[in-house]
Amino acid sequence: MKYSRREVRRKAHAVPELRFENQALTSFSGLVILQQFFGMLALRAKLTACFAHQAPGKIYSWAALYLQLVLHLILGYRELRDCRFYQDDPLVKRLLGLERLPDVATLSRMLKGADPKSVEKVRQLLKDLLFERLASLGLARITLDFDGSVLSTTRRAEGTAVGFNRKKKGARSYYPLFCTIAQTGQVLDLLYRSGNVHDSHGARDFILACIEAVREALPGGVIEVRMDSAFFSDEIIMALEDARIEFTVSVPFERFVELKRKVEGRRRWRRLGWQTSFFEERWKPKVWNRRFRFLFVRTRAKRQQKGPVQLDLFQPYEYGYDFKVVVTNKTISPKKVVAFHEGRGSQEGIFGELKTHCQMGYVAVRKWNGNQLYLLAGVLAHNLMRELQMTIAAPSRSTTEKRTALWVFEHLDTFRKGILQRAGRLTRPQGKLTLTISANHWVKQRLLDVLRTLQNAV
Repeated sequence: MKYSRREVRRKAHAVPELRFENQALTSFSGLVILQQFFGMLALRAKLTACFAHQAPGKIYSWAALYLQLVLHLILGYRELRDCRFYQDDPLVKRLLGLERLPDVATLSRMLKGADPKSVEKVRQLLKDLLFERLASLGLARITLDFDGSVLSTTRRAEGTAVGFNRKKKGARSYYPLFCTIAQTGQVLDLLYRSGNVHDSHGARDFILACIEAVREALPGGVIEVRMDSAFFSDEIIMALEDARIEFTVSVPFERFVELKRKVEGRRRWRRLGWQTSFFEERWKPKVWNRRFRFLFVRTRAKRQQKGPVQLDLFQPYEYGYDFKVVVTNKTISPKKVVAFHEGRGSQEGIFGELKTHCQMGYVAVRKWNGNQLYLLAGVLAHNLMRELQMTIAAPSRSTTEKRTALWVFEHLDTFRKGILQRAGRLTRPQGKLTLTISANHWVKQRLLDVLRTLQNAV
């Protein structure tokens, strides 16, 4: 339809007069979705069980405070004192079941009063929610990715230390180790560590614990593991082999001179792709007692051109090769092994989502257990939003060689700005609670579709 200029243009020079009144206005109309979703998961009851051993608060329960912290991160806020920006929001109060929201001091005291048992129970809740989803999918293969991520801070919080930090050299940090599920893009568990430890510190026991938990919850599935070169050791490799776990692990060249000689002495490489070739052999380091399958892969790459940049369209490039070695016990073709191992790069996307939209990099308090609970709140927020998207939509992919996630997930920030952050007003015409939202066709259709799907999923 074509509109005239008179129908489109208008004068807008006057600045409106501001008036502030106590009305039932909300900035987060989309929280009706989370209210329905949290009720479907019985999330409040599960959080109550996590903190049942804690002494009950005089006014606020531990479950209500922690649920507010999770919601705080879902709404996009970072610091605890940012809770003042939604202090009077009626829909936030309804979702939390409170007439008055706690202030920042109350939330801070909750985190400072956290104990190891609370942390362990929240970690178990993460696993239980994820196992329910995996059981419903009935997957033949479950892929576990392991890697660490640095959480820097300028404050002297308990347990922080100066360690390897690529972006903020000399900063104190934590260095948690994560286990993620490739098929759902969610975090299964994490091991909280100080920032001055190596990637492999405590990794063996953590990896085996995650494998045992998956095997106990989903006894029929084949478990696969992918890791980078920081986890390459005879202790971890032998443990995975003895546990009958399929794995691929990157091999560090700097620890084995023999690998360099094998690559340099190789004359015949078999083609793997357009710019990739390989060879393989059964090999073991001298101190090992078993041989494994080692894949040597080279990829053609442009070498960095040093010196002044020539703005010439026909400037030639000099090509070289990048090399990598992967050890595995998989029996599939080399092409599929390399594709499977390269798929672990998707875990970096999960870390990016957690740090950017769930505030994983923020250190909230000075206590070790409190900072663990804050990190777990961000991870729980991430997992819940992924679970919501899996609940309202069918998988868009089948299992691929790279084990790409079965859903094409929407970024939390996109969902937040498009659905959650919608202005509305709560009223009671004829005694019936009603939420009035702006008549945007797309938002209306999306909200109604999601609510209808959640009601049918109960």
